Amino acid sequence: MSTSAAAVHGLSEPSPWVRDWAHLVETGGAVLDVASGAGRHARFFASRGHPVTAIDRDPAALDLLRDAPLVTPLVADLEGAAWPLPADAKFAAVVVTNYLHRPLFESLLQALAPGGVLVYETFAQGNESVGKPSNPAFLLAPGELLERVRGHLRVVAFQDGYLAQPRPAYVQRICAILEAERSDDPMQAASPRCYGLAG
Repeated sequence: MSTSAAAVHGLSEPSPWVRDWAHLVETGGAVLDVASGAGRHARFFASRGHPVTAIDRDPAALDLLRDAPLVTPLVADLEGAAWPLPADAKFAAVVVTNYLHRPLFESLLQALAPGGVLVYETFAQGNESVGKPSNPAFLLAPGELLERVRGHLRVVAFQDGYLAQPRPAYVQRICAILEAERSDDPMQAASPRCYGLAG
């Protein structure tokens, strides 16, 4: 991503999906913005009083966050190296948009603190018919996010289907919580109980 493109991405509005579920994040709780780019979501959560760790492999994009209050940029290759945070680093929210690297799912779940919220949104199968990405490696299979959190988190909302705005795309998105009373062992947390589908 060029610096100018990163700037536009970083200063654009947060995803409506992220904005809609931000109220579930513990007041003042730390947020992890994964594959943050220039940090539109990092800035959004920081504006709400959350300290944010913004991880991306693009140092030019993260440079745009150097002076952002409450934001700690972290340059890291999420696909070619080990998880860049300590095992005991826990967050009130983990946010991922427009990014998919399946081997990270376990680390994302382990990064949630008790009561922590996973807000995830990215492209799904079918997107190859309307644009990019079209590589199956970057497109979620039907219901894949539900399967990834099943037995770990309680699902608050889930959508899987076609969206016309802001541009035609097939997307899948989830908001799910690590229930505090079951968080001693996230592998034993509640299975998904309720969700809504959008076509």
